[in-house]
Amino acid sequence: MRNILIVSVGVVAVAAIAAGVYFGTRPPAAGPAPVAAASAPNKAALESVQPGDHVLGDPKAPITVIEYASLTCSHCAHFHTQVLPEIKKKWIDTGKVKLVYRDFPLDQVAAKAAQIAECAGNDKYFGVLDLVFRSQPQWAASADPLAELAKPLRIAGLGENEIKACLANEAMSNAVINDYKGGETMGVNSTPTLFINGQLYRGARSVDELDGVFAKLAK
Repeated sequence: MRNILIVSVGVVAVAAIAAGVYFGTRPPAAGPAPVAAASAPNKAALESVQPGDHVLGDPKAPITVIEYASLTCSHCAHFHTQVLPEIKKKWIDTGKVKLVYRDFPLDQVAAKAAQIAECAGNDKYFGVLDLVFRSQPQWAASADPLAELAKPLRIAGLGENEIKACLANEAMSNAVINDYKGGETMGVNSTPTLFINGQLYRGARSVDELDGVFAKLAK
Protein backbone atom coordinates (compact mmCIF):
# COMPACT_ATOMS: atom_id res chain seq x y z
CA MET A 1 0.00 0.00 0.00
CA ARG A 2 1.38 3.35 -1.00
CA ASN A 3 0.65 6.47 1.02
CA ILE A 4 -0.37 9.67 -0.68
CA LEU A 5 2.62 11.75 -1.78
CA ILE A 6 1.88 14.89 -3.69
CA VAL A 7 -1.61 15.46 -5.02
CA SER A 8 -3.12 18.71 -3.89
CA VAL A 9 -6.30 18.75 -5.90
CA GLY A 10 -6.47 22.45 -6.62
CA VAL A 11 -2.94 22.50 -8.02
CA VAL A 12 -2.48 19.31 -10.01
CA ALA A 13 -3.01 19.50 -13.74
CA VAL A 14 -4.11 16.11 -15.02
CA ALA A 15 -3.40 13.81 -18.10
CA ALA A 16 -2.12 10.48 -19.68
CA ILE A 17 -2.74 6.98 -21.41
CA ALA A 18 -4.88 4.36 -23.33
CA ALA A 19 -5.67 1.01 -25.19
CA GLY A 20 -8.02 -1.99 -24.75
CA VAL A 21 -8.56 -5.38 -23.11
CA TYR A 22 -11.54 -4.88 -20.82
CA PHE A 23 -14.72 -3.11 -21.76
CA GLY A 24 -16.89 -1.16 -19.36
CA THR A 25 -19.51 1.55 -19.31
CA ARG A 26 -19.58 5.11 -18.09
CA PRO A 27 -24.10 5.20 -17.31
CA PRO A 28 -6.80 10.74 -18.79
CA ALA A 29 2.38 18.80 -14.63
CA ALA A 30 2.62 21.27 -12.48
CA GLY A 31 1.12 24.49 -13.79
CA PRO A 32 -1.85 26.79 -13.33
CA ALA A 33 -4.73 25.33 -11.39
CA PRO A 34 -7.58 24.14 -13.62
CA VAL A 35 -11.02 25.64 -13.44
CA ALA A 36 -12.65 24.46 -10.24
CA ALA A 37 -14.54 21.20 -10.64
CA ALA A 38 -18.00 20.65 -9.29
CA SER A 39 -18.31 19.86 -5.61
CA ALA A 40 -18.04 16.17 -4.84
CA PRO A 41 -21.18 14.33 -3.69
CA ASN A 42 -21.49 13.45 -0.01
CA LYS A 43 -20.13 10.18 1.38
CA ALA A 44 -23.45 8.35 1.28
CA ALA A 45 -23.92 9.17 -2.39
CA LEU A 46 -20.35 8.17 -3.21
CA GLU A 47 -20.99 4.65 -1.91
CA SER A 48 -23.13 4.04 -4.99
CA VAL A 49 -22.52 4.48 -8.72
CA GLN A 50 -22.30 8.13 -9.77
CA PRO A 51 -23.22 9.48 -13.24
CA GLY A 52 -19.57 10.02 -14.20
CA ASP A 53 -18.27 6.67 -12.98
CA HIS A 54 -16.50 4.03 -15.06
CA VAL A 55 -18.23 0.71 -14.42
CA LEU A 56 -16.91 -2.73 -15.35
CA GLY A 57 -19.63 -5.35 -15.45
CA ASP A 58 -23.39 -5.27 -15.17
CA PRO A 59 -24.46 -1.95 -13.60
CA LYS A 60 -27.27 -3.90 -11.88
CA ALA A 61 -24.93 -6.44 -10.24
CA PRO A 62 -25.84 -6.75 -6.52
CA ILE A 63 -22.26 -6.46 -5.21
CA THR A 64 -20.52 -3.14 -5.80
CA VAL A 65 -16.75 -2.80 -5.57
CA ILE A 66 -15.51 0.79 -5.67
CA GLU A 67 -11.78 1.02 -6.27
CA TYR A 68 -9.64 4.12 -5.69
CA ALA A 69 -6.31 3.68 -7.43
CA SER A 70 -3.29 5.54 -8.75
CA LEU A 71 -1.73 4.64 -12.09
CA THR A 72 1.77 4.90 -10.61
CA CYS A 73 0.95 2.62 -7.64
CA SER A 74 2.66 -0.78 -7.94
CA HIS A 75 0.13 -2.47 -5.66
CA CYS A 76 -2.67 -1.15 -7.87
CA ALA A 77 -0.87 -2.57 -10.89
CA HIS A 78 -0.63 -5.95 -9.15
CA PHE A 79 -4.35 -5.88 -8.44
CA HIS A 80 -5.24 -5.08 -12.04
CA THR A 81 -2.87 -7.55 -13.65
CA GLN A 82 -2.92 -10.47 -11.20
CA VAL A 83 -6.11 -10.29 -9.16
CA LEU A 84 -8.76 -8.54 -11.25
CA PRO A 85 -8.61 -10.97 -14.22
CA GLU A 86 -9.59 -13.84 -11.92
CA ILE A 87 -12.26 -11.78 -10.16
CA LYS A 88 -13.60 -10.70 -13.53
CA LYS A 89 -14.02 -14.25 -14.79
CA LYS A 90 -15.66 -15.59 -11.63
CA TRP A 91 -17.68 -12.65 -10.32
CA ILE A 92 -17.94 -9.78 -12.79
CA ASP A 93 -18.62 -11.67 -16.01
CA THR A 94 -21.29 -13.73 -14.22
CA GLY A 95 -23.22 -10.61 -13.23
CA LYS A 96 -22.64 -10.91 -9.48
CA VAL A 97 -20.15 -8.05 -9.03
CA LYS A 98 -19.55 -4.70 -10.70
CA LEU A 99 -16.33 -2.73 -10.36
CA VAL A 100 -16.42 1.05 -10.17
CA TYR A 101 -12.99 2.53 -10.91
CA ARG A 102 -12.12 5.98 -9.56
CA ASP A 103 -8.82 7.83 -9.82
CA PHE A 104 -6.85 8.79 -6.74
CA PRO A 105 -3.53 9.94 -8.25
CA LEU A 106 -0.62 9.94 -5.82
CA ASP A 107 1.57 12.18 -7.95
CA GLN A 108 1.37 14.44 -10.96
CA VAL A 109 2.44 11.74 -13.43
CA ALA A 110 -0.44 9.54 -12.26
CA ALA A 111 -2.82 12.49 -12.54
CA LYS A 112 -1.77 13.18 -16.11
CA ALA A 113 -1.98 9.50 -17.03
CA ALA A 114 -5.48 9.36 -15.58
CA GLN A 115 -6.55 12.33 -17.68
CA ILE A 116 -5.29 10.68 -20.86
CA ALA A 117 -7.16 7.50 -19.98
CA GLU A 118 -10.32 9.59 -19.74
CA CYS A 119 -9.72 10.70 -23.32
CA ALA A 120 -9.59 7.12 -24.60
CA GLY A 121 -13.37 6.93 -24.69
CA ASN A 122 -15.89 4.80 -22.83
CA ASP A 123 -15.47 1.64 -24.87
CA LYS A 124 -11.68 1.61 -24.49
CA TYR A 125 -11.36 2.85 -20.92
CA PHE A 126 -10.75 -0.42 -19.06
CA GLY A 127 -8.58 -1.71 -21.86
CA VAL A 128 -6.43 1.40 -21.48
CA LEU A 129 -6.15 0.88 -17.73
CA ASP A 130 -5.02 -2.68 -18.33
CA LEU A 131 -2.35 -1.52 -20.77
CA VAL A 132 -1.14 1.23 -18.45
CA PHE A 133 -0.89 -1.03 -15.43
CA ARG A 134 0.79 -3.87 -17.35
CA SER A 135 3.43 -1.54 -18.78
CA GLN A 136 3.89 0.40 -15.52
CA PRO A 137 7.35 -1.08 -14.70
CA GLN A 138 8.70 0.34 -17.96
CA TRP A 139 7.15 3.81 -18.15
CA ALA A 140 6.80 4.78 -14.48
CA ALA A 141 10.53 4.38 -13.77
CA SER A 142 11.73 6.13 -16.93
CA ALA A 143 13.26 9.60 -17.10
CA ASP A 144 10.27 10.88 -19.07
CA PRO A 145 7.33 8.72 -17.95
CA LEU A 146 4.64 10.26 -20.11
CA ALA A 147 6.77 10.13 -23.26
CA GLU A 148 7.51 6.47 -22.58
CA LEU A 149 3.88 5.75 -21.82
CA ALA A 150 2.75 7.45 -25.02
CA LYS A 151 4.52 4.89 -27.20
CA PRO A 152 2.02 2.04 -26.81
CA LEU A 153 -0.95 4.41 -26.83
CA ARG A 154 -0.80 4.78 -30.58
CA ILE A 155 -2.66 1.50 -30.89
CA ALA A 156 -5.54 3.12 -29.01
CA GLY A 157 -5.62 6.03 -31.44
CA LEU A 158 -3.83 8.41 -29.11
CA GLY A 159 -1.02 10.05 -31.00
CA GLU A 160 0.99 13.12 -30.03
CA ASN A 161 -1.67 15.58 -31.20
CA GLU A 162 -4.47 13.71 -29.44
CA ILE A 163 -2.53 13.59 -26.17
CA LYS A 164 -1.73 17.31 -26.31
CA ALA A 165 -5.39 18.10 -26.90
CA CYS A 166 -6.38 15.79 -24.07
CA LEU A 167 -4.05 17.46 -21.60
CA ALA A 168 -5.56 20.82 -22.47
CA ASN A 169 -9.11 19.55 -21.95
CA GLU A 170 -10.52 20.95 -18.71
CA ALA A 171 -13.43 18.52 -18.70
CA MET A 172 -11.04 15.56 -18.62
CA SER A 173 -8.94 17.24 -15.94
CA ASN A 174 -12.00 17.91 -13.82
CA ALA A 175 -13.16 14.30 -14.12
CA VAL A 176 -9.95 13.16 -12.42
CA ILE A 177 -10.06 15.96 -9.86
CA ASN A 178 -13.64 15.08 -8.94
CA ASP A 179 -12.64 11.45 -8.39
CA TYR A 180 -9.81 12.57 -6.12
CA LYS A 181 -12.02 14.93 -4.14
CA GLY A 182 -14.60 12.18 -3.76
CA GLY A 183 -11.88 9.87 -2.46
CA GLU A 184 -10.95 12.41 0.18
CA THR A 185 -14.60 12.61 1.20
CA MET A 186 -14.64 8.82 1.53
CA GLY A 187 -11.54 8.88 3.75
CA VAL A 188 -9.13 7.50 1.16
CA ASN A 189 -5.49 8.31 1.91
CA SER A 190 -3.63 5.49 0.17
CA THR A 191 -4.00 3.14 -2.77
CA PRO A 192 -5.42 0.74 -3.53
CA THR A 193 -8.50 1.30 -1.42
CA LEU A 194 -11.65 -0.74 -2.01
CA PHE A 195 -15.20 -0.25 -0.80
CA ILE A 196 -17.24 -3.45 -1.11
CA ASN A 197 -20.92 -2.74 -0.59
CA GLY A 198 -19.80 0.21 1.51
CA GLN A 199 -17.24 -1.67 3.64
CA LEU A 200 -13.72 -0.21 3.45
CA TYR A 201 -10.72 -2.44 2.63
CA ARG A 202 -7.32 -0.75 2.52
CA GLY A 203 -4.33 -2.19 0.73
CA ALA A 204 -3.74 -5.10 -1.61
CA ARG A 205 -6.17 -8.04 -1.48
CA SER A 206 -5.69 -11.53 -2.87
CA VAL A 207 -8.11 -13.46 -5.06
CA ASP A 208 -8.86 -15.78 -2.14
CA GLU A 209 -9.63 -12.89 0.21
CA LEU A 210 -12.02 -11.30 -2.26
CA ASP A 211 -13.62 -14.65 -3.08
CA GLY A 212 -14.41 -15.01 0.60
CA VAL A 213 -15.92 -11.55 0.88
CA PHE A 214 -18.03 -11.97 -2.25
CA ALA A 215 -19.21 -15.44 -1.27
CA LYS A 216 -20.60 -14.12 2.02
CA LEU A 217 -22.34 -11.19 0.32
CA ALA A 218 -23.79 -13.42 -2.40
CA LYS A 219 -25.62 -15.66 0.09
